[in-house]
Parts: sequence; structure tokens; C-alpha cells
Amino acid sequence: MSIRVLQPGLLDTIQDTGRYGYQHLGINPGGAMDRIAVRAVNALVGNTSATGVLEMHFPASSFLFESGAIIALSGADFTATIDGRPLPLNKPILVAAHALLHFKGPVTGARCYMGVRGGFDIEPWMGSYSTHLKAEAGGFRGRALQKNDVLPLKKKASYAPLLEHKDFKVLPWMIYTDNLYHTSQLRITAGSEYTLLSDASQLVTHTFDCSRHCDRMGYRLEGVALKHYKEGELLSSGVTRGTIQLMPDGQMIILTADHQTTGGYPRIAHVITADLPSLAQHRSYQQINFLLVSVNEAIKLHYEQVQRLQLLENACNLQLEKWLQTNGLY
Repeated sequence: MSIRVLQPGLLDTIQDTGRYGYQHLGINPGGAMDRIAVRAVNALVGNTSATGVLEMHFPASSFLFESGAIIALSGADFTATIDGRPLPLNKPILVAAHALLHFKGPVTGARCYMGVRGGFDIEPWMGSYSTHLKAEAGGFRGRALQKNDVLPLKKKASYAPLLEHKDFKVLPWMIYTDNLYHTSQLRITAGSEYTLLSDASQLVTHTFDCSRHCDRMGYRLEGVALKHYKEGELLSSGVTRGTIQLMPDGQMIILTADHQTTGGYPRIAHVITADLPSLAQHRSYQQINFLLVSVNEAIKLHYEQVQRLQLLENACNLQLEKWLQTNGLY
């Protein structure tokens, strides 16, 4: 029971919700850039929220299903097809053995996620299935997927009788994720060095562009050069995903999943946790506007988002359980 990589993508790795508790050792949490999409695909196929999934950038890998599986796609729309027929996002899909999955072109977003019922049969590293590229550990052999990699699946089941000789079948429930993303602005809280800005209003009154240097380590922004009162670097201190640092040239960088664990540049702001998935779907040369909110508001927004995700997960689990029972697979 496995999936074979026919053609490797730009940077496709196995990720989960992160590896926590080791930042003091220099190991960042890592994990998927878009945790909403991770939870969505896992909920649709009946996995726990921390099950490892595939995170794909375009061009994405092409896959051969060497056995049948239930999958789901979420996040960016890369025009997924099986044998030339389009696949929907945010719906569970029954896939036949020997089906070919391709991604033809990006429509929206920067990262697409694929979950498989039962997850991938790989060993966790330090409590997580996420790929740590610098340490060459976790995920599938600690690296991005390559040609002819065979990803073993944990769940073994035969779906051939339900497919009616088709390559795939879309199952009749979905998750609506659009209202979980905040696309108009990225909401931020003030950082420790926010008051060092000579004109803090510039941060929220100007529009910034994502540069071509946007990846899993950080998003470099381009726009009006900000100034701060303190010259030179500060003493290095802890940073986290979403920290916005001010570089010596006045431009900013937003730290993302594979960020360093400490930094010496001013931490002028932090993207709130609820908006990190929205940031993850920004592409190079896309514009960004910021909105400053309080820490209490950031906590409230995150709590509400988690609550909505939990309700969606519960609903999906009920639908899948009913479908499995009806078809004698439970």
C-alpha cells in the first residue's frame, strides 16, 4: 500500500503541525506552513489533526497510486487532475489503484496539501513527522521528495467495488475553509522593539510587496524603508514563527516555519497565529497590508478559529463514520 513519486516537484515534503519543546536546543518547531489546510485534509479523511500530510509547492510532484486510498486536497489550487479529470479541493476523494495524480498549474495560493486516510507509514523524529531539511531528519528520509520515492501508507483497504471501474470518486461532504483565512490584511501585534520605530504608523499605512525571496524560512518584504532609533544589532534573543524583524536596510522579513531560533534584529511586530495560514498562501510579488491589533484580540481570534476547526472536524468524522458503516468498511 503506497504512493510512488513519478516526477518530483519544486519542494514537496511531509509535514505535520510541528515539533515543539526543542527550540532551546536550536531545533525550531517547523511543521506545515498552513495549519488550516493540514487540519482540513486530515479531518476530511478521518485522521487526527497531527497526522503527517504532503506539503507541495508548484510545480508539484506527480504521483502514481500503487494501491487505493482516500485522499483530500486543501490550501492552494494547483489544478489537480487524475488521468486528466479535475479534482476538487476540500472534499474527500476515493482514488483507485494505478491512478495518476498530476498538478497542471497554479490558480490561487502558494502551497497545496494532500492528506491520506491513515497517514504515511514513516517513523516520527522527536515526536513529529515533519521534515527538518537542515537536520536532514523527520518526514521521508529527512528531505524533499525525489523521483521514484515510494511513500508507504498505514491504512490498508480495498475500495475497488465502490469505484465502479472509475479512477476516482468524490465523496459527498466537504469543508468550507474560505472564512477561516483573513486575506484582506495580515493582523499583527506590536513587538518588543516596536517603539524603536521612528514612525510606527508607516507599518500600517503603507503597502508592502512579497519579494522573490519568500520561502519556508521567511518572507522578505519590499516597500518604504522603515527607520529605528537604535543603531546596530541588538543582543540575540528568541524569535518565533510570525516574528517581523527589521533589517539594516530598513526592509522587513517575516519569519516562517523553518526560522532560526534566535535573532539580533529588532522584532518590531508579530503576525498573529490566526493569520499565519493566510501568510503561507501569499506568493512572491503579492501585496501585503498590516492591521495592528491587541494581544487580547489576537488570542480571541485564534481561539475562535480553533473552535471553528474543531466543529468542522467533528462534522467530518461523523460523515465519514456513517459512510464507512454504510459501505461495510468501518
